[in-house]
Amino acid sequence: MKKGLLVSTLAALVAVTAACGGNTAQNADGGKSQGDGGKQVTLRVMWWGDQKRADKTNEVFRKFEEKYPNIKVEGEFSPASGYFDKLNTQLASGTAPDIFFLGGNVVDYANKGVLLELDPYVGKELNLSDMDKSMIDYGTFKGKLLHVSAGANARGIVVNTTLFEKAGIPVPKDGWTWDDFAQTSKAVADKLGQGYYGTYDFTVDGMDIALKQNGKQLYDMEKGTLGFEQKDVIGWFNFWDKMRKDGSVVTPELQVSNPPEDTGKSLISTGKVAMSLIASNQLVGYQNMTKDKLTLVQVPRGPKGSGVAFESSQGMSVYAKSQHPKEAAMLINFFINDPEAAKILGNDRGVPVTTAMRDLLKKDASPVDQIIYDYCNRVSEAIKKEPVKVSYNPPGFTEYKKLADKTVQEIGFGKKDVQTAVTDFYNGIQQIFKNNQ
Repeated sequence: MKKGLLVSTLAALVAVTAACGGNTAQNADGGKSQGDGGKQVTLRVMWWGDQKRADKTNEVFRKFEEKYPNIKVEGEFSPASGYFDKLNTQLASGTAPDIFFLGGNVVDYANKGVLLELDPYVGKELNLSDMDKSMIDYGTFKGKLLHVSAGANARGIVVNTTLFEKAGIPVPKDGWTWDDFAQTSKAVADKLGQGYYGTYDFTVDGMDIALKQNGKQLYDMEKGTLGFEQKDVIGWFNFWDKMRKDGSVVTPELQVSNPPEDTGKSLISTGKVAMSLIASNQLVGYQNMTKDKLTLVQVPRGPKGSGVAFESSQGMSVYAKSQHPKEAAMLINFFINDPEAAKILGNDRGVPVTTAMRDLLKKDASPVDQIIYDYCNRVSEAIKKEPVKVSYNPPGFTEYKKLADKTVQEIGFGKKDVQTAVTDFYNGIQQIFKNNQ
């Protein structure tokens, strides 16, 4: 009788073990991680970008669902211009997605307390052992991992070499200065004539670089303060105002109607503008829109070097109120470590943040991707000699960006002189910073 009872007990244990085994998922380190009891789980993910990025991202989600059948992923995206307004509205109403993408403004959301600490999942659902340390540090705030980089890049000057050839002007090389940049922009515009411009206006996007080139920065993370004074940016605004008046910069009207970040409307793509400041991963999108040959050169140098770092382009954070944090960590892990995912995503969000995935993509890199890898390697080597602090956007970045863009437009359209506009700008960002502490 005892023997019969023992056999029955063992049989029951085997049945339970088998049942549990059917609901397991591969761990980040190759082990097994229990799913949500085998129940169907739905994750919402939101990001910004164009339709092409959406197609790639959704394809990765379908691969993830094949591997984890009990997890369904619903993706939603919007253009960069309206993305953060949409995200902020959802956060305010408590309806934010489980995972959402953030950029240099991640500190803003870390300070709001809306991001989930991911440390409990590291080494389990989330494998970061092959990720660049600088990328991990980027997502760590006050000792807590709140953000995982999805790609790395370095900002640089995209150059339409075809336009330079038409103008009979040598293509710029690494090591040039801002005086060289201004002279080159004017020369290209003058040579090609009406309707052509040397460069887009990147007063706003290039401000932090210009500040770093002079020993300052937009936001001092360590001190929790703005990293510059009004006098530190007046020269930068004057520089662009002079180029604008020289006719070498895209007009304010065209800057608005044909924004540089929209590859479909950008005058880089249509062959009317020779240069602009972009993140290295954006080169593919621009090159896909034009037959002209594009390349990347380092940003013109200032007194303290290039001011450009090899940094996180954007990454993923989990909503603090997510009902499925473990599954969210699994999806993030898949996004950065899975070979199939890496091949689908390519360099759309920047070069991969893990060594293995970078090595995988290098093998079959297209000519454009080779330019990106080569450029990132040059920047990486440069910062070994001239270290650059990775900076974050200041708290209240969305408001800051709107004010900065408005300031440039007010100067460009002649509504304010540079001095008045910069004074109002600096007073405005001090208030924005104060309101978002």
